[in-house]
Amino acid sequence: MLALTRFAMNTNTLAGTLEEKLRAVKGAGFGAIVLSGADLVGHRDGVEEAVELVIGSGLNVLAFQMLHDFEGLSGHMLDYKIDIARSMFDMMRSVDAPLLIVASTTSPYASGDARKIADDLAMLGTLAAPPGIRIAFGALAWGRWINEYTAAWEAVKLANHANVGLAIDSFHVLARGTSRESFDAIPGEKIFLVQLSDYLWDLDDLIETARHRRVFPSEGNHNVAIVDLVGRLERAGYRGGYSFDVVNDEYLHLPAPSVAARGRKAATWLAAQAATARH
Repeated sequence: MLALTRFAMNTNTLAGTLEEKLRAVKGAGFGAIVLSGADLVGHRDGVEEAVELVIGSGLNVLAFQMLHDFEGLSGHMLDYKIDIARSMFDMMRSVDAPLLIVASTTSPYASGDARKIADDLAMLGTLAAPPGIRIAFGALAWGRWINEYTAAWEAVKLANHANVGLAIDSFHVLARGTSRESFDAIPGEKIFLVQLSDYLWDLDDLIETARHRRVFPSEGNHNVAIVDLVGRLERAGYRGGYSFDVVNDEYLHLPAPSVAARGRKAATWLAAQAATARH
């Protein structure tokens, strides 16, 4: 069942201070959020105060975003990224965030060797295990070597690590036009997170749209595809959370409660569509 309690809001979708974002998400009826490091280190009263606000909000932290350009590096560049990851783990522990989202690399210095990519993901999964954190690896539509969820899944399979799973982002699936049929072959327990958004216009500039013009499900041009995507994941056995990663410049000029309410409307719409599809 696609219960409303499984939906979360990403803080990067909302304008305002951390306090305002937390209040808006809670007020819209959500029980969870997806945070970024900037939410904590950017707080005017410091990281410790930001952590207290998150813990005191009553919201669960579904995931933490985002580690970029990790896999495929070597030497001092890889050492640097490992150090960044460990610092992120420390922040995640402070707010009980169980999941780190890792985006496929865009770095020109990264190797495309499948074994190297898998080994790096497995290493990251091992580093994350003592703090009790899991790794959700997802494909950016403009990734250098991995730019479709099917390729990300192959990397996760090859990594063969219990702590490493797949992150699905509907925007990137839609943008690449990847067939959704392959979801049927992915075990639900190896999908660690699903992020949802849509878009309105043709993708004349993929990155521009991804970073500035996403919309909520039910507001875009791909309602049927998103309902099909969610239905396939549910039938595959996915029982994790769905977060709204809706980066939109226009939303950042609206009050946070107004945008959070749009998110709640999208969650209600998706739950209703899923219920209808079962009958």
